[in-house]
Amino acid sequence: MLLLLLLQVSASCLWLGQGEVVTSFERSCPQFFFRETPPNEALEPESPVWICQSYKNQHYFATLYDQERRIPVYSAYLYQPGPGKRPKTWLVEPQLMGSTYPKTMEREWTLLKYFNVSLEQLSKSQAILQDYKNLTGLNRGHLNPSGHHHNASSRTATFTLTNIVPQDAKLNGGAWNNYEQQTMMRKTQGCNTTYVVVGAVPGSSSIAKGRVNRPSHLWSSACCEVDTKHRKAWGVIAENDRNEVELLTLGELEEVLSQLYGREKVSLFDSDCPRD
Repeated sequence: MLLLLLLQVSASCLWLGQGEVVTSFERSCPQFFFRETPPNEALEPESPVWICQSYKNQHYFATLYDQERRIPVYSAYLYQPGPGKRPKTWLVEPQLMGSTYPKTMEREWTLLKYFNVSLEQLSKSQAILQDYKNLTGLNRGHLNPSGHHHNASSRTATFTLTNIVPQDAKLNGGAWNNYEQQTMMRKTQGCNTTYVVVGAVPGSSSIAKGRVNRPSHLWSSACCEVDTKHRKAWGVIAENDRNEVELLTLGELEEVLSQLYGREKVSLFDSDCPRD
């Protein structure tokens, strides 16, 4: 009994943060959405999971996860860039295996060693590190990039595989990186608060022997509050096999996504965010 208690205490010391699976963003972590309004149901996959991504007991962003395709549909966060080192630790989400597991992002080895979880069990619920090994022309592409956060805790929280998709390596290190680092900085000048929703359109191919979907497109949208009466918005989209990013109005991006998803009209932000 004492040994079990010591193991539990040791494991708790290794816990890196909370990545809580919830039933609603509006009730659990609405602060990452403009007017506390998430995108509408037009983006929802057949097997959606809502995750409030946290670190050290603080929520840092929200992710709608496609458990069947093992990629995020979108991640939503506040744009608050700052200096700092890029994290190296990769995390996974225990609660995707079931609500009895910890509400904490964990390293794979922590789950295997301290929670009697097998790698096969973990892999049934989500992508694992092995899925992203030995890729050709692709790498682990963040939806919510660590560079858009201002401290070590918020940057580390983005290094979960529930925030990652197989992204074209040239795009990830080229035009998409230019958008994340340069265009965003220019577009957000004068903004008091900038809400971001960035996502991936499911594609027709996959990696890891069919386990993880390779998106056909990546997209990002932003709604900036200049003051209480003035707002501005924009969006971008990129094909996931070309090193090009197209800058759009928010309305144009929603129209393109409505066509790509082929369902009802996509709405990414509350109607108070300008579409033109």
